Amino acid sequence: MPPRTPARISFRIRYALLALLAAIIFGTIGFHFIERWPLADSLYVTVQTLTTVGYGDQTPRSGVGRMFAVAVMLIGAGGVALAISTIVQSGVQSELVATFGQRRRSRRMSKLSNHFIICGSGRVGSHLVRDLLRTNESFVVIEQNQQRAAEFAQRGINVLVSDATLDETLREARVEHARGLAACLPDDADNVYVVLTARDLNPNLRIVARAAEEQAEAKLLRAGANHVVAPTIIGGHRMAVALTKPAISEFMDSITADELGLAFEQVEVDAASGLVGQELRATSIRSELDVVIISIRRQNGEMLFNPAGDAAIENGDILIAIGRADSLMKLNGLARGIK
Repeated sequence: MPPRTPARISFRIRYALLALLAAIIFGTIGFHFIERWPLADSLYVTVQTLTTVGYGDQTPRSGVGRMFAVAVMLIGAGGVALAISTIVQSGVQSELVATFGQRRRSRRMSKLSNHFIICGSGRVGSHLVRDLLRTNESFVVIEQNQQRAAEFAQRGINVLVSDATLDETLREARVEHARGLAACLPDDADNVYVVLTARDLNPNLRIVARAAEEQAEAKLLRAGANHVVAPTIIGGHRMAVALTKPAISEFMDSITADELGLAFEQVEVDAASGLVGQELRATSIRSELDVVIISIRRQNGEMLFNPAGDAAIENGDILIAIGRADSLMKLNGLARGIK
């Protein structure tokens, strides 16, 4: 049996109300033409009949009118009872659906680990949700707007309808077990508060924050953000590149839009990997996988841009690479020692 979704429950209530309205209209028009009563009196008698109150000051006088009243009693009164029971039943089912849905979401979130938390799903956050869905990453969205939250829930996305600046909200999102957090709230002060709270709850958390104003960047970094993104500044830089260096802009846009089938990836080299100790030119990364290593970041923070062929790969290195998705997956396997 299919589950009682809110849309199905709402349809049943509308159907019951329409059936009740049809019975009232039917009775009113019938009494008006049969008994020659004004429409107001006909409506009054119809409602009396449907609600089983009984006739008092006005009753059908003709035989046809009485027979019509009997028909209204048998059909209409039963319809009223059905409508009332349907509305009550649907209301109860709606509450049950909401309760069990919340319980399912709570159980699902209680198992989250190594996931991402998105605080706010406005213009910036919604794009982040889309990208995480495309990469099949595990994440939870914290959103105060109930309409947006309902849309996410219907799509099967983990969502909390709450204030992201509250400690208990971040704890419910299992921030202590999360891999990263994005503070995408529209107000810089709120993002600073989220960053402070999240950093206190999880010192090892990777935090990326949105800055609406340029001067907020320093405050967010002091609050504990690892990286700050200012959409207005980035947008200005992209427009400048598009204006002065269109070929570069078109290339970057084609990668972002996945027109070339290329993507950037960061790959961490594990101690069990066969790449450890090898020079870059001795590996199959370029020759077989057709992946380009743009830079190597050492564990001590040193960054080798466009590393030479004799650059040795060490345990814990992070390789910044560009290539096709299937090739990048194979490189991930090599870096983790998976054959």
